[in-house]
Amino acid sequence: MRVASVIDHGRLLDVIGYEAELLVEVSRTGAPETAVPTCPGWTLSEVVRHVGSVHRAASHWVLRGEAPQNWQRDPVVGQTVQSYLREGAEGLCDVLVTRTPSARAATWWDGDPTAGFWYRRMAHETTVHRVDAEQALGVESAEIAHDVALDGIDEALLLWFGHRLPRLGVTGTRTATVAVRAAGCRWLARMTPECTVVRRSAPYDAHEVDAVVSGEPDQVYLWLWGRRGPGAVTVEGDHDAVGQLWALLRLATR
Repeated sequence: MRVASVIDHGRLLDVIGYEAELLVEVSRTGAPETAVPTCPGWTLSEVVRHVGSVHRAASHWVLRGEAPQNWQRDPVVGQTVQSYLREGAEGLCDVLVTRTPSARAATWWDGDPTAGFWYRRMAHETTVHRVDAEQALGVESAEIAHDVALDGIDEALLLWFGHRLPRLGVTGTRTATVAVRAAGCRWLARMTPECTVVRRSAPYDAHEVDAVVSGEPDQVYLWLWGRRGPGAVTVEGDHDAVGQLWALLRLATR
């Protein structure tokens, strides 16, 4: 079954360009060798280079219809990482704008074999790494709009928790179900020693869940990605179940 994003893909295309520019600008305010705690072993320069590289890889997926083996992973001699990132983002947007989100495209998720997968994946890839750069430099984070954050929550749970973990062969150590709530939207994440599954949920019976995580959409989004601590969200119920959800997402998204 195809899994669509929860906001308009044109909005996600705008996010790619906007967030890339934010990352370019914030990275210029700090030393390239600044350590990025949320990406252990990486520097500020490496985060910017990584995003530019991933944008090019995504363009290859769409243009060639296959997983890339070789692409421009680094800036050319004399090119700054900021210029490399901006060039990659502009190239990706040029590729995507010529394809409708519903057009068939090679992806690494059977749930969404469309160009829209790359609209969404690259929007959130760029946003999360922009936050990484801001946190590394100790500057105030730019706002993440509620609709973008809600889509990011959906992607973190359906793609990374619900798809990536099974592909890695990683499961929970105990059976538990955690509800995630933000701005009237709900998801149920179930963990067992056999599997991890997620569903978008209508109102649910309290007996279905062991714990509930809730908060403002941007805070829940960044918490799921490990970019905010436990104080960013409200937890009701079994804290160990919530801890397992968070730990499994760290394995999925590393």
